[in-house]
Amino acid sequence: MPRPGPWRSTVSALLANLVGIGLARFAYSPLIPALVAEGWFSASAAAYLGAANLAGYLAGALSARALGRRLGPAGALKAMMAVIALSFLLCAQPLPFAWFFVWRFASGLAGGVIMVLAATLALPHVPESRRGLAGGLIFAGVGLGAVASSILLPPLLAQGMAATWIVLGLLCLVFTLAAWRGWPEDSVPPAGNQVPLPRDPRLRALMGVYALNAFGLVPHMVFLVDLVARGLGQGIERGAAIWLLFGLGASVGPVVLGRLGDRFGFGVVLRAALVTQALVVAATATTREIGWLGVSGFIMGGFTPGVVPVVLGRVRELLPGDFGAQRAAWSRTTAAFALGQAAGAYGLAWVFTTSGGAYGMLFALGGAALVLALGLELAVRPRRISVPA
Repeated sequence: MPRPGPWRSTVSALLANLVGIGLARFAYSPLIPALVAEGWFSASAAAYLGAANLAGYLAGALSARALGRRLGPAGALKAMMAVIALSFLLCAQPLPFAWFFVWRFASGLAGGVIMVLAATLALPHVPESRRGLAGGLIFAGVGLGAVASSILLPPLLAQGMAATWIVLGLLCLVFTLAAWRGWPEDSVPPAGNQVPLPRDPRLRALMGVYALNAFGLVPHMVFLVDLVARGLGQGIERGAAIWLLFGLGASVGPVVLGRLGDRFGFGVVLRAALVTQALVVAATATTREIGWLGVSGFIMGGFTPGVVPVVLGRVRELLPGDFGAQRAAWSRTTAAFALGQAAGAYGLAWVFTTSGGAYGMLFALGGAALVLALGLELAVRPRRISVPA
């Protein structure tokens, strides 16, 4: 069988992110108001189920390299995409909270594995000058999943929650099969996964920056639709429309930011991204004007997956040419992102519950985390990378 070309591998990685993040995570956000309205779960329980996916994502990021060594990266990716399809199908009945928690956690774990392995399997086969663009296309799958969910969910929900879960599961299965034969052979030697990372403060700081950035994304990712649909009384359809804007931003953001990184350098683009996100999230904390919420959803939708190719590109800048070290660093950086995201999801779910639904406080905390991320990024002085012998 001929080996897939670099762009065929890029498409498979795009589909993996579409399933692993775009549908497994982002199709859930617009489901929250419907789950509450149809009596499947309370508002706080639905929020904690969203957080379960993010906790699973952390577990997946931490276990991805071990799973990749055991099954091979391509085998692990196929298995994880299948797990996500199964998780949707098994949630098609109003079963106890614990059942949903297990499968939301499992889908998050699969998404974490996909995030670590998909891009690092495909990108070494892409020409160096096009890796920012290819990375942007890979992570655009996240936005395409959000767009698909915002378009499909209103008519699906009219058929009932059970039909909605089943169709989403079947859609994941179709994308899994479409990606199946597109994975390349792993070009990174197994020993590369054991390479010690450079003692460069920029690399360590990047993990902290990425974790804080992840925290700052949570208010828009988890609570924006609920704010519009229930907090402002605009209904599920208006919430889905805002989520469509979020998804459209997420579809173009990674491509634009990846291309900008190719041209101007990923460190420069990362700092500009942190400034922009901090301003947008802080402004969202102070208004309930529906037009601004739509604009902020589009902008933060772009950054939610868009910051991923930027940080991956920054890892490549700090570890040029060593794909094994890049994969190890990307695994740890993704775990830091997952930790920040899980902390944000559980922490903000607690704040939301104890404050009686104070949406403004959630966005204010997100903005503060982004300001801290920018301060950390600016505080680290550049120096030459030294790799331990």
